[in-house]
Amino acid sequence: MPDSNTGLSDKSAIDVEKVRRDFPILSQTVHGKPLVYLDNAATTQKPQCVIERVRKFDAEQYGTVRRGSYKLSEQATLMYEEARQKVADFFSTPERKEIVFTSGTTQAINLVAHSYGRKFVKSGDEIIISNIEHHANTVPWQILCEETGARLRVIPVNDDGELIMEEYEKLLNEKTRLVAVNHISNALGTINPVKEIIKKGHDVGAKVLIDGAQSSAHMKVDVKDLDCDFYTFSGHKMFAPSGIGGVYGKMDLWESMGPYVTGGDMILKVTLEKTTYAKPPARFEAGTPPITQVIGLGRAIDYITEIGLDNIFAYEKSLLEYGTRLLQDIDGLTIIGNAKEKASIISFVLDSAHPHDVGSMLDQDGIAVRGGHHCAQPTMIRFGVPATTRASMAFYNTYEELDALAESIRKVIKLFS
Repeated sequence: MPDSNTGLSDKSAIDVEKVRRDFPILSQTVHGKPLVYLDNAATTQKPQCVIERVRKFDAEQYGTVRRGSYKLSEQATLMYEEARQKVADFFSTPERKEIVFTSGTTQAINLVAHSYGRKFVKSGDEIIISNIEHHANTVPWQILCEETGARLRVIPVNDDGELIMEEYEKLLNEKTRLVAVNHISNALGTINPVKEIIKKGHDVGAKVLIDGAQSSAHMKVDVKDLDCDFYTFSGHKMFAPSGIGGVYGKMDLWESMGPYVTGGDMILKVTLEKTTYAKPPARFEAGTPPITQVIGLGRAIDYITEIGLDNIFAYEKSLLEYGTRLLQDIDGLTIIGNAKEKASIISFVLDSAHPHDVGSMLDQDGIAVRGGHHCAQPTMIRFGVPATTRASMAFYNTYEELDALAESIRKVIKLFS
């Protein structure tokens, strides 16, 4: 672990051992070895307080929202909207109605592509994404361009996995209608200069969507300071239940957009001749929402806030630096993505073994990592690899777990050499 010889500090505002006790799953063994969970970019584990909050709501407080006039429904509605306010506060917007709940980031981006894109993007317009996007921030825009006759343009990246901002500036013009980029690359860990991206996009009149799936639980996000038009997030990457996420959007944009999914609750009046729609956010939340998951998200946000995002970011940065040094010392291992500004994600390839085999072998030592293209095939193509092995860390991980990762990788190399 960090000491005077590594140049890293082992001091942290986070009591990691105490934090680990909050997560029941971390105490189990896999194949007779202690679980080392390093797949946090895919999904995060749940603290006991979230598990218990979800259980209590389902067992004692469950009711439908925005419909009933009875006590359970009224209480559930109040808790549901309190959770929305927690999300708004978390992303530093004073207006909770700017938060629309979805099933996650994927649906959130598709919502914007459908409701904003199909209304405002026309033939000849241009949409800009980057070469290191998740498929969820690529495919919806490809489809929109195919349907509207718009053109999809791509910001290239350098060999370290950083966006080439000079090339981004060259892509921007009066035809640019929308820019959609991630805050943090799920495949590489690159932290993109989103504030600069947003400013330059606005300078030519474009709207800007930021995919915040990888950033929301790992660094402070202030949507008002960023001045983004849309910011998407997923609860299951924020220590909350799966099936819940959402999107922040500026209210004037929400009010200008039509619905994505239709049905109950998103209407003002329905006749056989015509339907009028509810105001945002209800306009975009048709049907019975994932009520329990929303309540769980609210509790997860409380938990993250109690620990402190600044503390989380600093500790995870230390983990990244330590893990990077360990892996750089392994012969036959190449790290893919070495951006100067980087989150706690390390993607790597071995000369002697395919990432899928690496993942399976590490699992035998109780180590959970992701082997594959990470739903980012264009990124893999850019770096000339079919896939990578990805270790992604959270604030409950330890330096000792990274030692175990490095030791297990050396065993894999020895076996396949």
